[in-house]
Amino acid sequence: MSPAPAAPSVHELVRIRAEHPEAVAEAAARRQRRPLLRTADSSAPDLNPVTGTGAGAGTSTSPGPGADTGTVTATGTGTGSATGHPGQLMIIAADHPARGALAVGDRALAMANRFELLQRLCLALSRPGVDGVLASADVLEDLLLLGALEGKVVMGSMNRGGLAGAAFELDDRFTGHRPEDLVRHGFDAGKLLLRIDHEDPGSLDTLHAAARTIDAMAALRLPVFVEPFLCRRVDGRLRNDLGAAAVATSIAIASGLGGTSAYTWLKVPVTEEPEDMARVMETSTLPAVLLGGEVGDDLDGAYAKWREALRLPTVRGLVVGRSLLYPVDGDVAGAVDTAVSLLRPGRDG
Repeated sequence: MSPAPAAPSVHELVRIRAEHPEAVAEAAARRQRRPLLRTADSSAPDLNPVTGTGAGAGTSTSPGPGADTGTVTATGTGTGSATGHPGQLMIIAADHPARGALAVGDRALAMANRFELLQRLCLALSRPGVDGVLASADVLEDLLLLGALEGKVVMGSMNRGGLAGAAFELDDRFTGHRPEDLVRHGFDAGKLLLRIDHEDPGSLDTLHAAARTIDAMAALRLPVFVEPFLCRRVDGRLRNDLGAAAVATSIAIASGLGGTSAYTWLKVPVTEEPEDMARVMETSTLPAVLLGGEVGDDLDGAYAKWREALRLPTVRGLVVGRSLLYPVDGDVAGAVDTAVSLLRPGRDG
């Protein structure tokens, strides 16, 4: 049985944050944990190394995005591994606001309403087959207090200093989770963004900081998901190069960072030409997940690209955010369920 959430509603969440900030650490200490990856024989209870208590693969329920923001709740119940996909991950991403990236398509401030974002996240996390969430500290702590992270994989976003549109965007400082923060809260992994522009000296500082963070995470035996891009500025705006050569080069660079790659995962985009993915993913033996990115109105097209890339041997799942949390038709549950359906328990030979 999962513990009762510290905050039964968003309005209560605000009160607790103001009057009892220690509730965040308390909720983290009693959170039920699970392995990063489920395997076919991992139905036994997992142990929380902080509390020593058992954990199952949690599911949660919450009102949909149209519900009253004052009554957002999420309760977890252990269900074993039956709702997951052995060896694969389905993670919901919500770390965009901490970089000042609030837009979804032509909606400039779509992610600015925190109450609505929490509603959508609670709904997404409640869907069968969703393994967990990637977010910055503030969002993860809101979800902790709402009880939405029971039995889920929790990934902390680490470098958020490269603010969207800033002149210093590629000097991407580690202003989010530190490795020791992830350990203290009992979180399960970290994620860092690595954008490299050969004409911007700020990329070197980010590259160096990323390498040392990978070392620190490995020393703690914590997985770190590295999201690499080669990019350039076009009319003052940063553009990621999704051509096959650029993606392959970024994967090669990311794979070689640090003194060990034992705990390194890759978080990669689908290439501009989807048929190039098989060749590109041969660049590294590190496990990888696909990122969602901006898909515009063509979510069906994105599903088709993800489906094909998920057949590749090193691709172990999806980490998708805005396109599932803010689908054009407003059906968060439907978008998440379709994404989950792309994952398969078995791997093609």
